[in-house]
Amino acid sequence: MTIKKYYNIAKKKLFPITRSLTGDGVKKTLKIIQKEFPKLKIKKFKSGTKVFDWKIPEEWNVKDAYVIDKYNNKIIDFKKNNLHLVSYSIPIKKNITKKKLFKNLYFKKKQPKAIPYITSYYKRRWGFCITYEEYKILDKRYSIKDKFKVVINSKLNKKGNLNYGEFILKGKSKKEILISTYICHPSMANNELSGPIVSMGLINHFKNKNLNKTLRFIFIPETIGSISYLSKNFKYLKENIIGGYNLSCIGDERQHSCMFSKYQNSPSDEAIIEAYKLLKINNYKVYSFLERGSDERQYNSPGIDLKISSIFRTMYGKYPEYHTSLDNFNFVTLNGCSGGFNVARKSIEILLERTYPRTKIMCEPQMGKRGLYPNLSTKKNKLTQSYMDFLQYADGTNSLERISNIIKVNLNSVKKIYNILYRYNLID
Repeated sequence: MTIKKYYNIAKKKLFPITRSLTGDGVKKTLKIIQKEFPKLKIKKFKSGTKVFDWKIPEEWNVKDAYVIDKYNNKIIDFKKNNLHLVSYSIPIKKNITKKKLFKNLYFKKKQPKAIPYITSYYKRRWGFCITYEEYKILDKRYSIKDKFKVVINSKLNKKGNLNYGEFILKGKSKKEILISTYICHPSMANNELSGPIVSMGLINHFKNKNLNKTLRFIFIPETIGSISYLSKNFKYLKENIIGGYNLSCIGDERQHSCMFSKYQNSPSDEAIIEAYKLLKINNYKVYSFLERGSDERQYNSPGIDLKISSIFRTMYGKYPEYHTSLDNFNFVTLNGCSGGFNVARKSIEILLERTYPRTKIMCEPQMGKRGLYPNLSTKKNKLTQSYMDFLQYADGTNSLERISNIIKVNLNSVKKIYNILYRYNLID
C-alpha cells in the first residue's frame, strides 16, 4: 500500500519530535523526509526577516523543562510529553509561589484527561500545560504558601532560521499544482502528521509518472511559513499555479470534508467534487471559507488569490481531540490516511489531465480576419457564436468540461473549438 510506509515513519519517528515554527525539531523532521526523497531541498529564511506584514521570529529550541515541588518531586516534566510546555516559552530558572505557578498553567475543563497544545510565538511568556485532572490533584495537594522550582532550558536565537522543505516534480508544462502541508506541531497525529504522510505518499505515487503539469510540494511551518514562502515566490507562483491543495487533518476515519477557495470557483474546487464523485464518496461536507483556519487563509488572501483549496477528513477544530494530547495514532489510522490520500491523488490527477484555456486577446478578438466569423451580418451561425461563448469563459479558471456545461455545447465539440482557437493562437 502506497501510504503504509509513510504512516509508519510518522508514527515511529516523527511523532515524538518537539516541533515548533523553527528549531532543531523542524530540521530533524525535514531530514527524515529528505532521507525518503533525497531531492527534497531544505531551505531557510533568517530570523528577523520582514515578510509582508510579519517578521520571522527568533529560532526557538528547548532541551528540558520541568517543575519540582517542595519534596523534590518532578510534578510536570516536558521529557514525558513535549505538550507539557507552552511552545516558545522563554528560559526561566527560579523558585515561585503556587499562585504564580498556577497563573502559568493551562488545561481544559471539558477534556479533563487531555493535555492542551498552547503556543505563544509572538509574545514572550512561559507556561506549562497539564490535564485538568492533574490540575485538581496539584491544587488539592499544595497550600498557597508552598514554593516550586521552575526550570525551562530554552533558547531564543535572533540569528537563527525558519526552515522549510520543497520538492518539485517537473511536468511537460510550466503550469503547476501546489501541494502544501505543515510541520510545526509536536506530538499530534491528525492536525500535524496526517498532511506530511499524505504528501509523502503523493510524491511517491507521482514521482515516476509522465506528468502534463509540474507538481510543487512544500513542507512549511503553518502561517508564517506560507507567508514567508509567498513573499519570496509569489510572482512566479501567480504566473504558473493553476490550483492546488492545503493538506491538514486528513488522517481520521470519521468524515470526508474540504474547504473551497474563497469564491468557490477554482479548478481545485471543481476537481475535489469530481474526485468525491469518482471515488463514490457521497457523505462529505464542504466547509465555508468563513471557517478557515489553516494556510488556505494565506493562499486566498487579497492580492495573492492562488485559489488553493483544502482537503480534510475531519476539519481542524471540528473534532474534540484537536490541539490536545488525544490527537494521536489511536485516532489517526492507516485506513484514514489512505482515504485522505485517495481523495488528494484523484483531485491532482484531474487537475493534471484537464485543460484550462485562457484567452490571449484583450476584449473580443477580430474573428473575421481569421476566417472564423462571417463578414456579412446576415450570415451568423451557431458555430461562430460558440467560438465567442467559448472565449468569454476561457479565463484560465474553467476546464473544457465546465465550459461545455456553461455554453451548452457537447464536450467533443468544445474540444474541437479549443483546438481551432489554439491553432489560431487565440488561447493558451
